[in-house]
Amino acid sequence: MTVKIKDVAKRAGVSVTSVSRVLNGEKYVSEDVLARVNEAIEELKYSPSHIARSLKKQKTNTIGVIVPDLTSNFYSTILSSIEENASKYGYNLIVCNIAENLSKELKYLYIFQEMRVEGIIIMHEKTNDDIVSFVQNATMPILFSSVKSPDPTFMSVLIDDYQAAFDATEYLIDAGHTAISYLGGDLQDITSGQSRYNGFRDALIKHEIAINPDYIKFGDYKLPSGQALMKELLALPNRPTVVFAASDDMAVGALNCALDQGLHVPDDISIIGFDGSTITNIVRPAITSMQQPIYEMGQISLESLHKLITRPKTQQKTDIVLQHELVVRDSCKKIK
Repeated sequence: MTVKIKDVAKRAGVSVTSVSRVLNGEKYVSEDVLARVNEAIEELKYSPSHIARSLKKQKTNTIGVIVPDLTSNFYSTILSSIEENASKYGYNLIVCNIAENLSKELKYLYIFQEMRVEGIIIMHEKTNDDIVSFVQNATMPILFSSVKSPDPTFMSVLIDDYQAAFDATEYLIDAGHTAISYLGGDLQDITSGQSRYNGFRDALIKHEIAINPDYIKFGDYKLPSGQALMKELLALPNRPTVVFAASDDMAVGALNCALDQGLHVPDDISIIGFDGSTITNIVRPAITSMQQPIYEMGQISLESLHKLITRPKTQQKTDIVLQHELVVRDSCKKIK
């Protein structure tokens, strides 16, 4: 038989209100009442309903997080930062890995709404009319982390992906490279797709370096994609001297492919990644990468959402743009 709060009150010899005060950690509860209620809870093995209490208090202490791909080193790292900082504020996370599926994303957004989460963090930038409509009509705060919001009235925490890709390409040009390949993601992605490719392209244009269409390949940011695209590059009669991968996972895939074919990195071909995830410093040679402040991004995303939840009228909904940094390791060489 299910034990109810009135059963605890009867066993402790106090009112239901007194039991409720003990469960909610309220002040002005005598030590005698506290001891009797806790003893009754232990004897009856009473477990209060978190959901019922949350709904009664109109506060669930729960945040929903939409992640496009949990297998990505970048997303798993930023999620770890969000979770660590959420616990500091007493929030619980519900994480949904949508695997780039928009129908799944919309379904989970409505589930979050039904569960009355207090806020949502979205790390996926592909969208459709239904998702945009949900975001615009949501009753809870929504924040976009690492990607640009499809609606300018919502806050995003991210870097300047265009400038970061431009700076990475200029670093390669300064090192003497002119035969530069680009392994990108889906150009439907405004942030990591279009912005990074445009930064790469414009850096070449600025330095009057011809863009070789054979050197431009698009995949899905994942390691197998980088490996497959690198295989295509290495089959060219005139292969590039350096490969700029739009994600670290793709850079590792490209590295593995080069090593599998007996090439030496960077002596035979150089590789540079993007994100600065931990994997770049684990593989050998360690990969030079345009680093995003991943931990800081997760921390600021959570803190900003907390402010939107607790002080919605005072929190400015302007984008927070963090600084990128090129971390030079062992996978790129100068050729001049």
